Amino acid sequence: MKEIRAYIQPFMLSKLTQTLLEIPHFPGMSVSDCEGFGREKVVDQQNYTPFMPKKRIEIFAQDELVDSIFNAIMTIANTHQHGAGKVYIINVDEGAVISTGERGSNLA
Repeated sequence: MKEIRAYIQPFMLSKLTQTLLEIPHFPGMSVSDCEGFGREKVVDQQNYTPFMPKKRIEIFAQDELVDSIFNAIMTIANTHQHGAGKVYIINVDEGAVISTGERGSNLA
């Protein structure tokens, strides 16, 4: 099982969600608001802050779904401009379902 964590432009979320829901057996996702900056920072002379708003997406998926989810994010969330976002794939050793107590490495 892997976690796919993506930071994307907020206006891309709806289109990306629609695409991900078309993937057979898509396991679902969590979305939260966040702010951050990369190597290049945006400087607004009136009110300086390097932070830019983003959407953080977390998806826990079985290994066989990772490539299709990753490719969808890379394609759909791409604005073709600096700051379009980042995607990470992280190994997950184990998880649990709180309501049932089920525990294991294939819970996505």
